[in-house]
Amino acid sequence: MDAPLITAIHASPRRAGNTSTLLDQAVAGARGRGARVEEVILRGLKISPCLELYGCKKDGRCVINDDFQPVYDLMLKSQGLMLAAPIFFYGLCAQAKILMDRCQSLWVKKYWIDQTPFGGGVKTRKGLFISVGATTGAKLFDGALMSVRYFFDVLEAELWQSLLYRGLDFEGDVQAHPHYLTEARQAGAGLADNLL
Repeated sequence: MDAPLITAIHASPRRAGNTSTLLDQAVAGARGRGARVEEVILRGLKISPCLELYGCKKDGRCVINDDFQPVYDLMLKSQGLMLAAPIFFYGLCAQAKILMDRCQSLWVKKYWIDQTPFGGGVKTRKGLFISVGATTGAKLFDGALMSVRYFFDVLEAELWQSLLYRGLDFEGDVQAHPHYLTEARQAGAGLADNLL
């Protein structure tokens, strides 16, 4: 049996930010368990926002030809997904949201073309969500979690685990919390184990 493939998406605008540092640990944990992990760094890609062209009504594939297309293909080939994105204004950062919005094409395929009943479909993938926010508000992650659940839904992925950390703002803040890094590595290993 082939090793499971995981797509790990760095959505932070900072490559060495706290969410990416945590995702690096999760990736290391998954690779340590034998998973193949392909990393995607959104800040380095040219991905247009969804333009609502509805060209995807034909076959469920977005018609905008940019760097989204190989990410789309990679996510659909994967058995596992990792998404790491910081919170801006109590929502997901722009890089994550643009990727999600372009997956509207998958929503069109699932619910319009294939006519899957809402809430239906078989979850064939598992996903890990990692996020940090500077503030300590009780509802800091509520909006992001709802978006991530719907994003994973169109990818037929179960939100297997979320790692959500408050009070992290400046680059490197996570280093003062080594147990967060340990949790991220363990979560990556656990995700890989659940895909074997």
